[in-house]
Amino acid sequence: MRNIMLEPEKVSSEREVVPDRAGRLVDPAAVEALFIGDTGGQVQVPWLQAAAEERLEDRMPVRTFPALKGRKTAPGWMWMATSGRMMQYGFGAMRTQAMMLDFDPQVVAVACSPVELLWRGRAGMVVSHTPHLMARFADGSGLLLDCAGRRGAGRRVVRRAVHVETAAAAAGWHYRLAGPPSPVVEANVRWLAGYRHPRCGRGLIPEVLERFREPTPLLDGVRALGDPILVWPAVFHALWRQIVRVPLGRPLHERTVAVTRENGAGR
Repeated sequence: MRNIMLEPEKVSSEREVVPDRAGRLVDPAAVEALFIGDTGGQVQVPWLQAAAEERLEDRMPVRTFPALKGRKTAPGWMWMATSGRMMQYGFGAMRTQAMMLDFDPQVVAVACSPVELLWRGRAGMVVSHTPHLMARFADGSGLLLDCAGRRGAGRRVVRRAVHVETAAAAAGWHYRLAGPPSPVVEANVRWLAGYRHPRCGRGLIPEVLERFREPTPLLDGVRALGDPILVWPAVFHALWRQIVRVPLGRPLHERTVAVTRENGAGR
């Protein structure tokens, strides 16, 4: 099994965290958070403080992702609709999960590895874990997410996930060790992601919402609105924003029936 790459376990006398009983779940009050501060230097504070007070979604990544021989996807950058700016990703599964978070209407920000969590493990050794992604929900809570490929997650990620989940829950956050979405859903969302930029709306969104007020096959709605070359991008943009809905569990095609969301609202 090809493990998801993680940095080696770090032990440093400069990182002071309260010891936890060996073999038991970590005490969230004993977890420290390490992130990049406003001046570019590392900042370390208690995790519960960082979760409550810091906008971690605005922080730079605390780790790097090397380009590894044999991987199909190298580290890169992608434009995020939630933030309107570029974001780094480290590998293919991470890029997919970032895309899915960007598609989620409850998510208002996504960041690449902005925080490292540290706690005492067995024999007092400092354990560190950097979740691959962090997201902010519209209700103000946060999400820490690790990405697993189709062959599963690395054993270190699985071992540490329960501790990270405990720390996240204590802060009113969520934690997810996410496997890949179904191939059909991923293919549909990846297609729509090509139309996520606001320019694809072309000022036609009000007309699109009105035309699909009743369930209508996509092609019929597009033809009724005008030149398909101009209208299709706006329809796909509305589908990306989920202000017009289709069943994503089936392959998207021109006869797929779409309907405007009841309140017509979306980001």
